[in-house]
Amino acid sequence: MRTFAGIPEKYASLTNAEVLLQSIPYDGTSTWGKGADKGFEAFMDAADNMELYDIETDSEVYQKGICMPTEWSNFETPEEMFLATYNGTKELLKHHKFLTFFGGEHSVSIGIIKAFYEKYENLTVLQLDAHADLRPEYDGTKYNHACAVYDASKNCNLIQVGIRSMDVSEKEHMDFDKVYFADDIKHGKSWIYDSLEQLTENVYITLDLDVFDPSIMPATGTPEPNGMLFHQITDYLRKVFGSRNVVGFDIVELAPIEGLHAPQYLAAKLYYKMLSYKFKG
Repeated sequence: MRTFAGIPEKYASLTNAEVLLQSIPYDGTSTWGKGADKGFEAFMDAADNMELYDIETDSEVYQKGICMPTEWSNFETPEEMFLATYNGTKELLKHHKFLTFFGGEHSVSIGIIKAFYEKYENLTVLQLDAHADLRPEYDGTKYNHACAVYDASKNCNLIQVGIRSMDVSEKEHMDFDKVYFADDIKHGKSWIYDSLEQLTENVYITLDLDVFDPSIMPATGTPEPNGMLFHQITDYLRKVFGSRNVVGFDIVELAPIEGLHAPQYLAAKLYYKMLSYKFKG
């Protein structure tokens, strides 16, 4: 039985685990760099080589248990992918576990988020991303990676952090009072407290790895320059987890580069850090 980071099987059973880690190796609509369907395997390989004690939180969060259900894969169309992730997430929510997801491209988040906002009234979706992803439709489907948070923008309290690339058409769907552009983030920390004030009690986090600067995260489909650094992201996430009820999260868009291990190791550390923040107290 394969387990996350090689943890003992007693921590990986559905009965004992407080966390579910659902893999969705889908890369059906990406428009430039391919390979997000290989991201989960690279992430798991990196996790196998990661220390399980977190210095910052003085914890070993794996002891809360991390169960990995069967992957969701082999979708022939974006519409099929959406229905599978939406219905699958609704089923997972019945287990009353802390749900986490690993892509796959960002389109996998559309169905997941829909299932969450139907369960949690007045949900905030916190998007950390280089791209606005607010197109109503792209390349003939509304389930494209470029549409990842359009539905959320119409049905949730959407907060966007790290944005530094968008099409002019997306402006009409953007609430600029709730967007923290990369250029804003460079000038002090006021954006952190402003954004925290706009979060409702229940928060779902969708994190596209291209929010990071490509100097530390080149392994994405579109590695936009002028991104955020690891300590900026974790400092912010620590405050989010510490002040709100984070109900779940996804990490997407890891497209491994052969021979380069650092990006997937960053993704594994980030995932584990987010769990450590969730269960810190």
